[in-house]
Amino acid sequence: MRVVAAMSGGVDSAVAAARLLDAGHDVVGVHLALSRSAATLRESARGCCTIEDAGDARRVADRLGIPFYVWDLASRFERDVVEDFVAEYAAGRTPNPCLRCNERIKFAGLLDKAVALGFDAVATGHYARVVEGPLGRELHRAVDPAKDQSYVLGVLDADQLARSFFPLGDSTKAQVRAEAAERGFSVARKPDSHDICFIPDGDTRAWLTRRLGERPGELVDATSGEVVGRHAGTHGFTVGQRRGLGLDRSALDGHPRYVVGIDAPAGRVLIGTADLLGVDVLEGDHVRWCGAAPAGTVRLGAQVRAHGEEVPATVEVVGDAASTPPTVRVRLDHRLRGVAPGQAVVLYDGTRVVGSATISGTARTASRQAAAGNS
Repeated sequence: MRVVAAMSGGVDSAVAAARLLDAGHDVVGVHLALSRSAATLRESARGCCTIEDAGDARRVADRLGIPFYVWDLASRFERDVVEDFVAEYAAGRTPNPCLRCNERIKFAGLLDKAVALGFDAVATGHYARVVEGPLGRELHRAVDPAKDQSYVLGVLDADQLARSFFPLGDSTKAQVRAEAAERGFSVARKPDSHDICFIPDGDTRAWLTRRLGERPGELVDATSGEVVGRHAGTHGFTVGQRRGLGLDRSALDGHPRYVVGIDAPAGRVLIGTADLLGVDVLEGDHVRWCGAAPAGTVRLGAQVRAHGEEVPATVEVVGDAASTPPTVRVRLDHRLRGVAPGQAVVLYDGTRVVGSATISGTARTASRQAAAGNS
């Protein structure tokens, strides 16, 4: 097969490309230029897509003897990922830009362009497995649970999955680094990138304030309705946050306070104690199925963070793509803390990824008010 190997300049994508070549595929390396003003050097393990990263990817491609190109998707990345990220925070939600990037850039923009140019598939260095099931290709968790990235791939649909390779899904990170060293790749010891790639200093609040400006509002006690402080913008907060609230703790009862809700239109951030954080009902829209869509009510596992716990849940699917955009209601078997609208809930059947949805709302069932241990 003719395969485009997405090469970020890191060790994972380097080994993924090498394994594809070993498997007999016709491989072309492609580095995605996603920044309109790419930095020359990486500031640390944060960020990616620098000129240095492109150079690292090119050196690996040269060592493998495969063609290498840089594809400029910066405008599309700005529109579909960065602007979406800003808009979601402005609306009081907490988005996951990695899922949006996978959905709209790597497995839409990149894949669409690759297919248009005559390629059969794309491959990345994500840690996940593709398994041939009775109804077609299935997305499964990686063998290494510490590195499993199936959560951020839960936005892939069946057509995208049919044209995707993840060569690292059966390996551990230590094995990948060892293999890179054996192959003589200069990136064998290169640190992993983490956090949000377009905010390399990691200060999301400051970055958003530069984009949105200050939007002063009130910090409000969720129980009493009393104003307990002021803030410079709801975009600086997310549900479950404890630090940086700007509260006068000398006036509190000694118990920690958290963000328990955000009302962006009113400019209000709701503050409360830990017992108000737990939720066990999730409403979701923007539903994406990795294969055949389940119907009615089914039992699945639900995960709301990239490396969070999977919770058994009852999932009700409402609507279908043909007539009404589907939504899901996920009833968790126990409560989770700090779940924010805008996050993704990814659904699993064993190790298989069934699909995902963007959380549009949360609730607490009254019958579990006494479950303080999980609240």
